[in-house]
Amino acid sequence: MVRAYVPDREVPASVLRRGLEHAIRSPSAGFSQGWDFLVLTSPADRDRFWGVTTDPDAPADRWLRGMRTAPALVVCLSDPQRYLDRYAEADKGRTDRDPGGWPVPYWDVDVGMAALLLLLTAVDEGLAGCFFGVPGDRHAAVLAAFGVPADRRVVGVVSLGYPAPDRRSPSLRRGRRPLGEVAHHGHFGTPFPAAPAAEVTPPG
Repeated sequence: MVRAYVPDREVPASVLRRGLEHAIRSPSAGFSQGWDFLVLTSPADRDRFWGVTTDPDAPADRWLRGMRTAPALVVCLSDPQRYLDRYAEADKGRTDRDPGGWPVPYWDVDVGMAALLLLLTAVDEGLAGCFFGVPGDRHAAVLAAFGVPADRRVVGVVSLGYPAPDRRSPSLRRGRRPLGEVAHHGHFGTPFPAAPAAEVTPPG
């Protein structure tokens, strides 16, 4: 996750298009595809976004100063109703459209997977990105500012651009949790076996 960008170097439209094309190939429950992507590349649109998501009277912290340099923002939206309608169809067999009956909000999960494909595409193209959230009390303002239907949910935002020099996040000092701690084999608490020393990753 990169939080500072070269502000005057635009993200090529071809890269944005490729990233979005990859995003819409993400898996979705019932092939519902309940996502929308609001792409903000003009200075006016980006300023409007930051204006409705941050406190204008509060001094900008280091994170915000860096993130505001991103030349492209993609607001990732989910559409729960598309899932509820899809699963009420005959081949799925649900008899109601109650979102409370879902074990997890797959509309948000699917949008998160789509956002990851967008991020991976940016990295493959030599750019950088960051996925970040919008304060819950600012969601309605974002929807209103850009004419988004009120039934959409703001899952998060992907900032994109060419990386600028920046300090490493202090959070990285926590270190990455090892595979044996987070991958359980057959029973929780039984670590997934480590790779044998002689194991060689096949080419390509």
